[in-house]
Amino acid sequence: MLVDEAKIFVASGKGGDGIVAFRREKYVARGGPSGGNGGRGGDIVLKADTNLNTLYFFRKHVHFKAKAGGKGGSSNKTGADAETLIVRVPPGTVARDADTGGLIADIARAGEEIVLARGGRGGRGNAHFKTAANQAPRMAEKGEPGVERWITLELKMIADVALVGMPNAGKSTLLSVVSNAKPKIADYPFTTLEPNLGTVVYDNRDLIFADIPGLIEGAHMGIGLGHAFLRHVQRTDIILHILDGSASDPLADYNQIRSELALYDAKLTERPEIVVVNKIDLPEAREYWELLKESLVARDITEPMAISALTRENVTSLIQRVFEKAASTPRRDETALEQAPIYELDDEDLTFELEVEDGVYYVTGDRIERAAAMTYWDYDEAVLRFHKTLDALGVVDALSKAGVRRGDTVFIGDFELEWSD
Repeated sequence: MLVDEAKIFVASGKGGDGIVAFRREKYVARGGPSGGNGGRGGDIVLKADTNLNTLYFFRKHVHFKAKAGGKGGSSNKTGADAETLIVRVPPGTVARDADTGGLIADIARAGEEIVLARGGRGGRGNAHFKTAANQAPRMAEKGEPGVERWITLELKMIADVALVGMPNAGKSTLLSVVSNAKPKIADYPFTTLEPNLGTVVYDNRDLIFADIPGLIEGAHMGIGLGHAFLRHVQRTDIILHILDGSASDPLADYNQIRSELALYDAKLTERPEIVVVNKIDLPEAREYWELLKESLVARDITEPMAISALTRENVTSLIQRVFEKAASTPRRDETALEQAPIYELDDEDLTFELEVEDGVYYVTGDRIERAAAMTYWDYDEAVLRFHKTLDALGVVDALSKAGVRRGDTVFIGDFELEWSD
């Protein structure tokens, strides 16, 4: 079972106490202060471990507390530093502060480490406070308290190719055919409820494919666990977009998935993409393939392919093309990814502005303008879906309160629309 979210409590170790002590050796008159410093408390460190691939361990292990530093000793002996407590996670784990949501670490490479909480400094013994005016100080410090905080962990799968598409498009079937993965497969939507990974080998090379569960309208807003699925696409280099050739409107499905990707993270639409029409073994899919292909090419989609994952028709050609695309695609700079803020949906991201001038309504906002730019206005279903997006974001309600009527002109960014209920 893939567990890709967890919440843990970490507490670094308290610093050891310094002590008050004086020299008491025979024949040493007026022995001075000799109290030693305490040791440093243990750090809590997050480390990527390639032996792990889920966050399941954290279902039963929530609290992680490092040990305190050792107490200082006489004769200026410093207490022992506590050992670092290492919390091992799969590569691809993102750590955030549970209270603020702020990014702490984005650990993408094996062996990479990040300090979640530093141990407290050891307290100073009285030997540290000796001065010319105070030759026998009777004071010391206790150790600095450790840091306590709640951390949320999110796992973003590290894969080369992401299989995306509508529910029941055949992604799991394709993955089972081309790789060593054994995902659950059935003839109904939402068979896949968690991402699956599979290794595909071709010509002495291998790529990791990730089967992303079917996306639905509103996935970018978390509908249908959209966030939990979409974040796994962010680390992949290539998007393999699977269309159901037997669907009533594959073009509308393609537009919908592209819109969800863009609304979640605009950079996802810039990734290299291969569009594949599946289920070509079905008569209705084969009958309309040439027409569908022309429509896809007309939308600047390069060399769409028709396959049947079930009968394996053209599957080998598809895998060959994926590996060729991977060979010509530069690996993304993971260092830049780690330093970049991770996209997170919040209320500010969904804001828009509405202005009315001379009976014309102007709606602006990054999210809604991007959705408008991704809509095929010559398809009624696409327009209807865009209207639902307006409704979900609160634009419809705002326009209604502003007095919009049927036939009024509404501008969404640069797009001029005639309002209709």
